[in-house]
Amino acid sequence: MGKLYIYFKFSKFLLRPCKISVHRVFANFAKTNHIDVTLMTKHLRTLTRVLFTLACNMFAVAGYAEKDSLTVNDTVAEERKISRDSTVATAKAKMNIYDLPYSRRTSCPDWGRLWLNTGVLFAGEATMLGILQLLPENATAWNKERITERPFWKRWSYHVRNGPVWDGDNVIFNYLLHPYAGAVYYMGARSLGFNQLGSFIYCTLISNVLWEYGIEAFMEKPSIQDLILTPLSGLFLGECFYRLKRKIVSDGYRLWGSRTWGNIVAFLIDPVNEVIGLFAGNPCREAVRRKSKVNVSCTPWAIPFDGGAYGLTVSVAM
Repeated sequence: MGKLYIYFKFSKFLLRPCKISVHRVFANFAKTNHIDVTLMTKHLRTLTRVLFTLACNMFAVAGYAEKDSLTVNDTVAEERKISRDSTVATAKAKMNIYDLPYSRRTSCPDWGRLWLNTGVLFAGEATMLGILQLLPENATAWNKERITERPFWKRWSYHVRNGPVWDGDNVIFNYLLHPYAGAVYYMGARSLGFNQLGSFIYCTLISNVLWEYGIEAFMEKPSIQDLILTPLSGLFLGECFYRLKRKIVSDGYRLWGSRTWGNIVAFLIDPVNEVIGLFAGNPCREAVRRKSKVNVSCTPWAIPFDGGAYGLTVSVAM
């Protein structure tokens, strides 16, 4: 405290000559120009306060401007981040292949939905195996007594080791149902955004691995005809099914001008996706609903001239 007191007194002592000299200058100036010193001092104090207030306001405005600039920069950065996030989300969004121009090479696969389709196909084929076991032997050409002589798991390994063979199944099974099944397998991937090659590979895996060497091998040896005919027919017949469904979807699920025929044929040529779409959502039908949505807007108006008039304009957009 002693040092501070000495410093204060010393500073005051140093500034006193400056204060006295300034006071003398103003006194001489006021005396020469016949100006009241008290009034002049009052005006100087007022001017000093005004200048001090302006200086404080300038600093305050500069601070607010800097703060607003930071806020604007933060807002712009946040908007850019939101824009980037929306762009990434749009890029990651699942694209519907039926909204794109027809192409054999374009691919926008939905892998998650494909696994769901595969699970449904596995369950359906296991059910089909049970149904075939209930059919007469002349329909399936299965010797049930000979087949059931071996245990269930040994039966599968025996058939796989000794196949494939040229089978003698019914013509309807070999040359009608198997080609149709191949086309259904093909559409199971094609409608999910896979290109022609990817859909053919999927069809081959389902028909040959899951069915011939998988589920059906519990009842008979893999068939040479089925191993070749099912995937190849799936490729050619399935691509025809795909083009036909594109036509149906583009016409709002109508065929020959009929929505009934359009829905029936859509379920026949792509049963896996259409049935699963009833529970898990169908992008094609959602797109059709968006296109057929009716937007109604009402705009009131009034005319204050010639006695006045008012009304309502209704706009209908489809």
